[in-house]
Amino acid sequence: MTTRRNMLRATALLGGAAFLTSGSAFAHDDAPADNTIYSRMLNWRIGPQFFSFNRFTVEESIEKCKAAGAKSFEFYLGQRLRKDNDRGVGPGMSKDDVKWLREKLAEAGCVPHAMGVCGAGRSEFDFAAMMGIQCINSEPGFDKLEEISQRADEYKINVGLHNHPKASIYWDPEIVLENLKNCGSRVGACADTGHWLRSNLDPLECVKKLRGKIVSFHIKDLNTGHRDVPLGQGACSIADILRELVDQKFQGPFSIEYESDWDNNVPHVTEGVKFFNETAKEIVLG
Repeated sequence: MTTRRNMLRATALLGGAAFLTSGSAFAHDDAPADNTIYSRMLNWRIGPQFFSFNRFTVEESIEKCKAAGAKSFEFYLGQRLRKDNDRGVGPGMSKDDVKWLREKLAEAGCVPHAMGVCGAGRSEFDFAAMMGIQCINSEPGFDKLEEISQRADEYKINVGLHNHPKASIYWDPEIVLENLKNCGSRVGACADTGHWLRSNLDPLECVKKLRGKIVSFHIKDLNTGHRDVPLGQGACSIADILRELVDQKFQGPFSIEYESDWDNNVPHVTEGVKFFNETAKEIVLG
């Protein structure tokens, strides 16, 4: 007898088969570890938000991304490019800096899947388009949403409305849903699991409320004292959230934010990437 769980598993496997036989698939020598394959079968991308490494340069953060076992990440705009360059990443970068950054990313085999939390003006969209970034995470005023929605459609780039803790303007999913009513499908929620917990909300219930309206994640796990811990080791119900997202057919980027142990949090980010990919494997294999 066919069960809903088996149907979801079959859908994931078929999606994975399409990925593995498409032109975007890895050559055998470059094939990622098995647990990464399962995340990609679900069309999920996981990697650090570079704000986690804000005491370091972009160049150093790219190396930390690799060390954590990730191939994609979210830019933290304004982060210093490298030790011998005081300029920050983002709109207004010189052609030489853009060339250097692209070469550095190509050497590392890493790509940006999002940028934020930042503005969503034309300069940010231009930068995202130039770097191949598909999602801008932002906290614009309610009165800017119609304009931003039109721009998102124009550029074909998603915008995630990010929730900082209460009383930031998008702290409650109900507020997000109310303000998405007049937006197109490219504007949705950037779901920050840790900040929901800091606002005394249940992250899993928040994800359920936002069904069909989430475009990206700032995925965190916190202990009961609201301190960051590796994914799967805290009170945010991360594994249950991932299973819920399969049911919602969510396909998008997950950016790990780890806002503790600033000088040496790569081991914790690494544990998070591993937990995420292992959970994806459990979901796909049933």
